[in-house]
Amino acid sequence: MASLIDRITRLARSPQGQRLAERAQQLARDPNTRRKIKDLRTRWMKKR
Repeated sequence: MASLIDRITRLARSPQGQRLAERAQQLARDPNTRRKIKDLRTRWMKKR
């Protein structure tokens, strides 16, 4: 299990990992993305 954590840590510290993290933060701030997530959550809760 430690090897998986090590690989994730290396990715997060790499330039590619930094770009992925920045892209994820941009998507998290986007109002359209937030709306889509809210809609999916609502639909999922209706099925339960």
